[in-house]
Amino acid sequence: MNADAPIVPDSSSLPHPVDAMALLGVCGWSGSGKTTLLEAAIAALRGKGLRVAAVKHEAGRIDLDVRGKDSDRLFRAGADVAVQAGEESLLRLHGPRSRRLDDVLEFLAARSDLVLVEGHKSGDLEKVWLAGEGETAPPPEVRRVAAVLTPGPRRLEMFLQFVEGFLQRRRAELPLLGCVLIGGRSRRMGRPKHLLPAEGRTWLERTVAVLAARCRQVVLCGEGQVPRPLRRLVRLGDVPDARGPMAGILAALRWQPWCSWLVAACDLPELSGEAVDWLLATRRPGVWATLPRLAGAPGLEPLLAHYDYRSRTLLERLAAGGDFRTQRIAECDAVISPTPPEALAGAWTNVNTPDDLRRHAASDARP
Repeated sequence: MNADAPIVPDSSSLPHPVDAMALLGVCGWSGSGKTTLLEAAIAALRGKGLRVAAVKHEAGRIDLDVRGKDSDRLFRAGADVAVQAGEESLLRLHGPRSRRLDDVLEFLAARSDLVLVEGHKSGDLEKVWLAGEGETAPPPEVRRVAAVLTPGPRRLEMFLQFVEGFLQRRRAELPLLGCVLIGGRSRRMGRPKHLLPAEGRTWLERTVAVLAARCRQVVLCGEGQVPRPLRRLVRLGDVPDARGPMAGILAALRWQPWCSWLVAACDLPELSGEAVDWLLATRRPGVWATLPRLAGAPGLEPLLAHYDYRSRTLLERLAAGGDFRTQRIAECDAVISPTPPEALAGAWTNVNTPDDLRRHAASDARP
């Protein structure tokens, strides 16, 4: 067996997707004010720049279409039907209710900062219970109730405060994984850049050490040669339907689609823990990725960057259209591009040629 061949990884030790998704149930008896509260809360959360999805879970039959209209006739003939008009879309599906709900929640969670599920008292989501007059607690059969909100003028304020803490907690609980890209051929350098020596170890070993100090797990993406001390790490091959760095980034996000990813190229000789800490501090609800912009530089830096699991939707859309420029995801306002402090900016400087390497060595030798 080739020691440098990609390893088929085992992802069983990582959390179930439902533990990563920002799903929150809002439950209560009929007439408790669920829809009224959610209508006001969604408007307030959207005003803060968050993308919010809502699911109304009903026990009965859905009747959203007009009987006799073309789309209704197609649905009753047995087809799943998508209706699109202007900026609105409606997807109407057949199938088992429990399975369809799981599918819908995963679809929405991958594209939203928060998914609010109205009803579904029997589900296993974390929940807020809207108490009725004189009620102080939910019924015992309703599981995972994290808060009980009684009627009153402060109910909306209390709900928004709970949501803020819920989103911060979910972000903090989200596993952070590290990905080092080793797929480049180093043609301009003339030898593998990630195997260049630095202080008794290779650049790749140094990069892995910086990420491993902050990430639950570090994987290598690409077909580059791996030094013996790192051959225990999971190896992922580049995905076949993308090119360049995007092929490695998508390999990581497809392997673990419900995690947060810290991505680094293998040719960053000035990479520092302080720079990585600054990058990770930019994470917050509503931010799907951080691609820094260096002072005076025309472009963004996608190769020492953070990618939330929601950024996969943006990358997949580009790849499907044959556009493999990772920087293009910054066209979505959920992707931010802050400028690192000048003292940390060197961490984003890569080395591509022997001349670059000599300049880097000379700068390191200066007192």
